[in-house]
Formats: sequence, C-alpha cells, structure tokens
Amino acid sequence: DLGVPGIVPFMTKNADFYRVDTALVVPQLSPATWELKIHGMVERELTLSYADLLARNVVERDITMICVSNEVGGLYASHARWLGVPLKDLLDEVGVRPGADQLVSRSSDGWSAGTPTAAVTDGRDALVAFAMNGEPLPVEHGFPARIVVPGLYGFTSATKWLVDIELTTMGAYDAYWVQRGWGKTAPIKTLTRIDTPRGLVSVAPGKVPIGGVAWAIHRGIKGVEVK
Repeated sequence: DLGVPGIVPFMTKNADFYRVDTALVVPQLSPATWELKIHGMVERELTLSYADLLARNVVERDITMICVSNEVGGLYASHARWLGVPLKDLLDEVGVRPGADQLVSRSSDGWSAGTPTAAVTDGRDALVAFAMNGEPLPVEHGFPARIVVPGLYGFTSATKWLVDIELTTMGAYDAYWVQRGWGKTAPIKTLTRIDTPRGLVSVAPGKVPIGGVAWAIHRGIKGVEVK
C-alpha cells in the first residue's frame, strides 16, 4: 500500500473482483459429486473428484486477470492469490499426444474456451484453481474449480465451473466466442491505468500524487513513465 488515496489495493477482494461470463443463472455444483474429466488426444484419460484435486500437489500464486472488454481506464482488471493444481502437472500425467495444440475447457453449463496448449506448458503458472484469496472459490467465480492462465484474456482461458478438459487441435474445434467471430489466441497486452486523479476533478495547487496500475502478465513490468 503506497498510502495514496484513490489507488486500488494490490490484492482485489473477492467481493470486488470483476465478473464477466455468459451464465444467466450461476451454476450450483456440489463438491461431493463434482468431477473433472481430462481426455481427447492423451495417452491416459483421467477423472478427478474434488477430494482428488485437493490431495494433489497444490501451489499458491498471485495472478492478475483482465477481461478483453476492459476499456481504457476500465475496472475489468483484478488481482488475486489463487490456490490450485498446476495444469501442466495434470497434462504431464495424462500424456499429451503430438499435434494436440489446443486445450478445450468446458463449464457445467456448456460454455467453452480454447487455450493454446503451449500457453499452459511453457512454465507460466496455469492452474486448476479451487481457492481465491484464502477462501474457497466463490460460486460466482467458478466453485468448485476453474482455470486460470496468466497472460491470456479470459475468453480463451478462464473457464469457471470447470468439468471437462479435452486435448485437441486448433482446427478441430472452435470454442464459444470463436464461433461468434472472436480470435483463437488472445495474449494480454501491456497496459496501464491512472486511478488518481480520476476524471474531471478539481485539483488544489501544489504537489499532486499520480498513481495507478500497470500490468504485463506474465512478463512483468520493468518501469513506468509519467509525463
């Protein structure tokens, strides 16, 4: 905390974390019956229960998420500490076959996202997440489990209420938004936002703090210039 009024906190509270999805009614899934199936172009199919997921190698990572519909200076950008299982570990276990360059994840309500397989196996912290800021995933953010892939806009990666992962090819399947004319790959651009001063405000003479947020997920920010 820099102590400057108007700058958003580094960590976004769960209640304040932006939400963008197509669910008119938020899915209500029971962890007692929830399962995640991993199949397709793999050597060994795998089905995990909620207890199986929690019993695996679990990591905690700070990851910023941005919606592709975020406008200049917009608030569809949030940061949380996620707890989950590295997606790469699961893919290593099932054995991805050569040529499977797309990972299709599906939610319980049928929504789908197509993620380049390379983006979840190149060392970034792609997760099947089940907790957010020290709490179980809120229902509106994907409970029991969701996918979080740093560096990609959500429509190509951030499947909530996750129930299915299929390894396939880019040419074999078009995910939900691709079917509606959107792109298949969506790397997040380096952007900044000024939080204060904000809008047409009256500023008193003298020194005025200028503060905000800069992001380049998962590459990192080297410096910010203000002029």
